[in-house]
Amino acid sequence: MKFGKEFVSQMVPEWQEAYMNYNSLKSILKDMSKFKEQNESNAPMASTPKGSMRRRLTHYRAFSGLNGKQRDSSSSKSEDEIILILSEEGEDSKELYKTMFLKPYEDGDLVFFTKLDFEFNKVNTFYKKIVKEVVDEAEELSKQMDFLIAFGIKIDSNVENSSSNMHHADGHSHSHMDVIPEIPEIEMSNESHFIEEDGNNVAQTNSKTSSIEGFRPAAPSEILLNHFKINVTTPETPVSTIKGLLKRSKSDPAFNKKELRKADGQLRTALKEFYQKLRLLKRYSFLNLLAFSKIMKKYDKVSSRNASKDYLKVVDSSYVGSSDEVNRLVEWVEDTFIEHFANGNHRKGMNTLQPTAKRERHRITFLLGLFTGCSIALIVALIILIHARDIMYSEGSTTYMENIFPLYSLFGYIVFHMIMYSANVYFWRRFKINYSFIFGFKEGTELGYREVFLLSSGLAVLSLAAVLSNLDMEMDQRTKSFSAFKELVPLGLVTVVLIITFCPFNIIYKSSRFFLIKCAFHATCSPLYKVNFPDNFLADQLTSQLEAYRSFIFYVCYYFWGDFKTRSNNCIDSDIYKTFYLIVAIIPFWLRFLQCLRRLLIEERDIMHGLNGLKYISTIVAVAMSTGNDFHKGIVWKVLAASSVGIATIVNTYWDIVIDWGLLRRNSRNPWLRDKISVPYKSVYFVAMVLNVILRLAWMQSVVGIKEASFLHRTALTAIVACLEILRRGIWNFFRLENEHLNNVGKYRAFKSVPLPFNYQDDDDEEEITYT
Repeated sequence: MKFGKEFVSQMVPEWQEAYMNYNSLKSILKDMSKFKEQNESNAPMASTPKGSMRRRLTHYRAFSGLNGKQRDSSSSKSEDEIILILSEEGEDSKELYKTMFLKPYEDGDLVFFTKLDFEFNKVNTFYKKIVKEVVDEAEELSKQMDFLIAFGIKIDSNVENSSSNMHHADGHSHSHMDVIPEIPEIEMSNESHFIEEDGNNVAQTNSKTSSIEGFRPAAPSEILLNHFKINVTTPETPVSTIKGLLKRSKSDPAFNKKELRKADGQLRTALKEFYQKLRLLKRYSFLNLLAFSKIMKKYDKVSSRNASKDYLKVVDSSYVGSSDEVNRLVEWVEDTFIEHFANGNHRKGMNTLQPTAKRERHRITFLLGLFTGCSIALIVALIILIHARDIMYSEGSTTYMENIFPLYSLFGYIVFHMIMYSANVYFWRRFKINYSFIFGFKEGTELGYREVFLLSSGLAVLSLAAVLSNLDMEMDQRTKSFSAFKELVPLGLVTVVLIITFCPFNIIYKSSRFFLIKCAFHATCSPLYKVNFPDNFLADQLTSQLEAYRSFIFYVCYYFWGDFKTRSNNCIDSDIYKTFYLIVAIIPFWLRFLQCLRRLLIEERDIMHGLNGLKYISTIVAVAMSTGNDFHKGIVWKVLAASSVGIATIVNTYWDIVIDWGLLRRNSRNPWLRDKISVPYKSVYFVAMVLNVILRLAWMQSVVGIKEASFLHRTALTAIVACLEILRRGIWNFFRLENEHLNNVGKYRAFKSVPLPFNYQDDDDEEEITYT
């Protein structure tokens, strides 16, 4: 792979604009090369030994931008000092570099170095800014570690009145003993913070390690603990939410073992996130320095000059090339984490900080091909069987479509939604949308498009095999019934899927299954849980599966109230069934409304969440009116359904395109789109907007339009419209996450916010501290 592609592939997606624009500089050199070739016929340049030597040495300084080594002194002296790089102070006291020419130059040289200086200053300024942020974060984390140790000493002194015999507990369940070895031997990391005996100031020590031997257990509780409080975070659980609403929660959490374990877990997570940020900073520095080295070598080759030595010397001595703060912080985090959160076990600590990269497995490719091939074969067999036996026009076809088809359509909706999500993952990766960070997946556990497609194809094989197993259209004339075993196949398939989903064993992507279950549970319990993006996103997916919920309700009615042995049911005539038929369709929209209500009243207090909630209320009214139109024929119901669905369609379409996708910006760099887009083809966005409108109208016509076609049964038409809604949701998913990703890029937000457990306070300081 060429360096340009490798450079782009290794970028931190949220920092793309802060990297050196290698392709832009490369295009300038290409233009210079073409111009030079056009003029060679007038003034051809002979190949000299020096030029040959310069070409032979192109690999010599491959990493000169990283290690600062000089080119061999035997290089041509006559071409030394072609350029001079000056350092001057710009706005906000930023150090800016500017290249001056000491020898005659061409227009292409001026354009190249002007752009190169701009990119160099951009990289250097950004790196200095981020390093300053991480240094401040490291100081705060150091304070937090001191507070945690003091907290543990206080708890231990209250419980045992002695701290001389404390030992580490098991690494999976941490108490204060995890963070405090034997007190006389505790070593604090660089820049730890200790309290003076007067109790008024916090002094910093700059030694590599500082022993607190002789530090009395009473001192932290009497002095250090007086300067911090346990942070009161936003209610995240049902209990904390209810207490917060009833105003019964304590203003200051008590100093107890429960709070200590919670603080221990929060600091563990904060250190891991901080370590990942440091690693990406190191990679950012390395890639940019290597890019400068590569582009300067290309410039030397194109211009036949020797300017790279002088320029790379300045790059090496700049902040991005010479700063060592990140390396020192990496060592500090490793030492701190291994000492306090891995019981001093270096291998265990580093495995936690640097999880093994996920490896591609050939068996996934094999199984994917196998299941896909089996699915295609079963579909072909099903088509041939239906055609050969003329099933579509047999006497039992209507009975089958009304009783069996709704049972299997449930799996069709699920499989199709999984296929759409698999396509989403593929395109998110292709266009470098950091979906794993946005969803908050644990590193190395996120499913790729192949894994998701493997699951969908596996479920498709089971479903199609089940369809073939009880495709009988005519009952036994002797018993006037169907085979009970075959009629229970759909129910057995549902049971198998549920067992696999909730299986507690570490098989079939357990972490992803439980992540899905947790998000579904949080969404179902809205508004008792804090609304995170995965819960929000999943609840939106549920709103596109109305027919799947209704199919599930039909399962209950068919197998418990109907006579499945004769393929008959009276569900449509039952008032209870009609009630649940409406309720299950409203629930997903109601849950989204509750999420919006919580974000409006408790979390963000943004009026946009209130407007979003009104959008879901309009959809609930539309679903209620359309369902009423299904059960109560008449012009009044038809008008109510048409008007409510029309309003909901307009509101939802506008919200999809303008708010969720961030498009239709008239004055943007990309007219009627947005300033930043991930897909290079603008037509894709316009096609997606048109499709969104059309597919929304398809849902509307299902309410007020044709309910049954001469060539399709009503249930088949319903299934097609439901699949169109799933298709619309799949398209929506891509652009919704792209917009979220670009918002993170605009803020250079590449890491999730981790609330810290403690808040250092002066007398007037009440502000909560959060690590980002």
